[in-house]
Amino acid sequence: MSNSAAIVPFVDLSFQHDPIQAEITQQVQALLERGDFILGQAVSDFEVAFAAACNVPYGIGVASGTEAIALGLRACGIGPGDEVLLPTNTFIATLIGVLQTGATPILVDCDPTTALIDLVAAEKRITPKTRAIVPVHLYGQMVSPRQLLDLASSYDLLIFEDAAQAHMAEREGYRAGAIGVAAAFSFYPSKNLGAIGDGGMVVTQDEIIAQTVRSLRNYGSPRKYIHTDYGINSRLDTLQAAVLKLKLPYLAGWNQARNEIAQQYDALLQPLQASGLEPIQNQSGTGHVYHLYVIRIGASCLIDRTILQEALSAAGIQTGIHYPIPCHLQPAYHDLGYGVGDFPKAEALSHEILSLPMYPGMTGEQVERVVTAIDSALYPAETSRRSVYTTSPV
Repeated sequence: MSNSAAIVPFVDLSFQHDPIQAEITQQVQALLERGDFILGQAVSDFEVAFAAACNVPYGIGVASGTEAIALGLRACGIGPGDEVLLPTNTFIATLIGVLQTGATPILVDCDPTTALIDLVAAEKRITPKTRAIVPVHLYGQMVSPRQLLDLASSYDLLIFEDAAQAHMAEREGYRAGAIGVAAAFSFYPSKNLGAIGDGGMVVTQDEIIAQTVRSLRNYGSPRKYIHTDYGINSRLDTLQAAVLKLKLPYLAGWNQARNEIAQQYDALLQPLQASGLEPIQNQSGTGHVYHLYVIRIGASCLIDRTILQEALSAAGIQTGIHYPIPCHLQPAYHDLGYGVGDFPKAEALSHEILSLPMYPGMTGEQVERVVTAIDSALYPAETSRRSVYTTSPV
């Protein structure tokens, strides 16, 4: 890497934080003066605002996205004896959330073109004990709402969305969080809407579910010192809620920027698809909010993922892999009874995927650098190929 070449980071939050730094500081100072650190006014204000952004009536802030899944499913009545369908190609939090309810997770393979749960495969896994399906809106793209609703209505399944990577994503006239009876969101700092620490939320269309989650997150206590549920301590901090509410009005613009960056990636990478390298397919158009921009390095590619990732690193470009090991092969969960070969599409995909830099504020020049570096790794002797790339700032 040239000494003059700046790093292209995998994520850069400064574009989002720097313009509103003074407002964040004011929010923190105001909170210190008020002293309502636990379940303060900012929490309820943000719950109302975020639920409205999801087109649902209720939002309940909790400590993390993982606990949003666990508490949300519990509030929906999911527990021991129930089977819950979920994809094996997801972050481990989805599986952990289901396990925390006492239900039995039933893992399902993915569609390798989108990396989303394969609903045809999911249907084949349904038994008389199947109570719910947890579709994961992975990388910022929603699972098809129409197909989900058709499947759920055919088998009387509860839909609980894992929307941790899909803040305000849209597809087929639905917004993430508004398909099923409830959904879980994460506000981990690198999410499209990120806190300055951990945080999560359950959104729901059902008032009883909302009331139950509020109780479960606060020691099972709907009123102080009255404990009607087996609850835990899982409350969204007032500080995090204040920062999130401040950032929420900017989210639509940030998502639009992500989609425009993805469109530039798509255009520049298109000539390389014949070389066995292609993006994960977008079936949602501008409704895809691109928490991550993921490519596949297929078996026909001239180089493998390790070599490409190393070449990009040498060029000052940071990358990631989401995710290198499917849930069914994670060492901690071998007792679920799965093994190598059970979900071949997810297993193959885990060896092919590579996440490229993606964040609001990323410039057209940076996108061009990434693609030029990919091209250089594929065709190191053909420098003339790279003349086709032109800088077009996003």
